[in-house]
Amino acid sequence: MEAFDSFDGAILIDKPAGPTSHDVVDAIRRRFSIKKVGHCGTLDPNATGLLIIVLGKATKLSEKLMGGDKVYEGTIKFGETTSSYDADGELVASLPVPPMTVEELNETAATFQGDQMQMPPMVSAIKVNGVPLYKMARKGIEIERKPRLVRIYSFRFANYEEPIGQFRIACTKGTYVRSIAHDIGEKAGCGAHLHTLRRLVSGSFDVANALPLDEALKLSSAALEKRIIPFLKLATAD
Repeated sequence: MEAFDSFDGAILIDKPAGPTSHDVVDAIRRRFSIKKVGHCGTLDPNATGLLIIVLGKATKLSEKLMGGDKVYEGTIKFGETTSSYDADGELVASLPVPPMTVEELNETAATFQGDQMQMPPMVSAIKVNGVPLYKMARKGIEIERKPRLVRIYSFRFANYEEPIGQFRIACTKGTYVRSIAHDIGEKAGCGAHLHTLRRLVSGSFDVANALPLDEALKLSSAALEKRIIPFLKLATAD
């Protein structure tokens, strides 16, 4: 039977806005001198919330842990369309926002529930011939993408104060929430983009059990070890 040490496992990090997911991996690797460190499911730089960091032999479980369903909350800004479908992109169009209520937004949001083929945005990390789409997008190159099957379990707005709607969404792995934001803006007739995003749940893991990155980096190796979810527990996680 393969032997595991106490650092073969995962820690749950509450990622702040700003750093990339890879930046978080690098910070953990340098701070604790761990050779093998990875993450399960990229969060865009300005997105916050749950990031599963795998250590040592647990990096082998990355694909398994990435496969779980996700829950996010965030805000959508209506009236402005951007090149990346989120707040990081360049403003492409600005239109007046028609009068809308939470009830009307939820009627539209309900039409997104279920299985659908979703077109990945050009500004994404998907690779075509080994080159990430976002690098091509920066050069003004638009290429044909293949739509992907995703499932939206629920999508509801909790609040709306023009032009910002606060929402919560539960979906399968690989769903681009910023594409949902863009599409609901199209249906509203005024355009929209994803303003903020926070990941709450990934598979069986919850951000409520995660440690803010700055706090994690202040831990001693012994204190970090106590927070590690062991390899064998990860291997049997849903």
